[in-house]
Amino acid sequence: MKILIRNIKELIQTEKIARIKVAGRDMASLPTIENAWVFIEDGLIKGFGNMNAFAHSEFASQASKSDVTLIDATGKMVFPSFCDSHTHIVYAGSREIEYIDKIKGLSYEEIAKRGGGILNSAKRLQQASEEELIEQAMERLEEIKYLGTGAVEIKSGYGLTTESELKMLRVIRKLKDLSPLTIKATFLGAHAVPAEYKQRQGEYVDLIINEMIPMVAGEDLADYIDVFCDRGFFTPQETERMLMAGIKHGLQPKIHANELDFSGGIQVGVKYNALSVDHLEFTGDDEIKALLGSDTMPTLLPGAAFFLGMEYPPARKMIDAGLPVAMASDYNPGSSPSGNMQFIMSLGAIKFKMLPEEIINAVTINGAYAMGVEDTLGSVAVGKKANLFITKPISTYAFMPYAYGSNKVEKVIINGKIQ
Repeated sequence: MKILIRNIKELIQTEKIARIKVAGRDMASLPTIENAWVFIEDGLIKGFGNMNAFAHSEFASQASKSDVTLIDATGKMVFPSFCDSHTHIVYAGSREIEYIDKIKGLSYEEIAKRGGGILNSAKRLQQASEEELIEQAMERLEEIKYLGTGAVEIKSGYGLTTESELKMLRVIRKLKDLSPLTIKATFLGAHAVPAEYKQRQGEYVDLIINEMIPMVAGEDLADYIDVFCDRGFFTPQETERMLMAGIKHGLQPKIHANELDFSGGIQVGVKYNALSVDHLEFTGDDEIKALLGSDTMPTLLPGAAFFLGMEYPPARKMIDAGLPVAMASDYNPGSSPSGNMQFIMSLGAIKFKMLPEEIINAVTINGAYAMGVEDTLGSVAVGKKANLFITKPISTYAFMPYAYGSNKVEKVIINGKIQ
């Protein structure tokens, strides 16, 4: 399929030489082209530029060919699709009853102690069939696709038994075949300690290391390994053991870190070259110093802090210190029941005081880095996948985080095909 989009009011995140990430003060810079065009063929971006020079480009002749779909984007903008690098989209049913408990004043940890939280989702998932999980997850993937997301990382972690963790990961593998979105799979057996292992947490860690990880790797079910390293979950020492086992089996680390306290999770992630460390509500000078000398992407999940009424991570301090920042949805049934990355952008402005340019970098190029797809997604560059969306008529790109609550996306192109 060939597509020529013309008269684009502004083409966002354009790159002649593709970058892998953007950090510090550079996050406030956003390359764009006004009055632009972009040509797509065989699922890839083949060329782009200013309309004033289009007639002299090698693609000018394509405008009159019968096999080229022409799109007039007058008054509209074109963005690279969002890269949502942290979700838990595969789950069985919602948890609005716990939401009522939150309204009544119970904390995240109090709900978990009563058998709610992750353990509630684990019980439901263990009872659900693969077919049921696939059907529910496909609905969520279709929803986020039309909100602008073109790539998504999906974690296991609601199984908490070998059988159910493998079931989750097999579902994710099936979703890779069924959905046009780019999907990465992460093994998160260490999402919580199952009730039957209460007071025997070390035995569950051994189960993950000796049984789960080898079986996950043996079936090639995951790209990454993740651990919830935080107060009340897994210690830095336990996290190190599981990450080392994962690395031995070819799984690069990603970490849930410092959501509930200064857990040491960020430092462990940096030590083991984690692709990203995520949440980071509790991030101080020591954590920032550790991240500055690393290739690990700090990934913020403002939807969870918003939903749980928690403290927000110090995004402004992190960027001003020279760090890159990515933002992701954390789409899950308990702490962030939404995959709307447009709303995540708004939270970046409202709660993090990030500039529109910083926000767009955080959900495109840096999000792509945080899920290991920066070579193919995250920006408009020749040779990258044609994962783009066309907005409704908007005044400036700052309108994206400004107008929260409405869908500004008019048309979606994934892998060079109009959805």
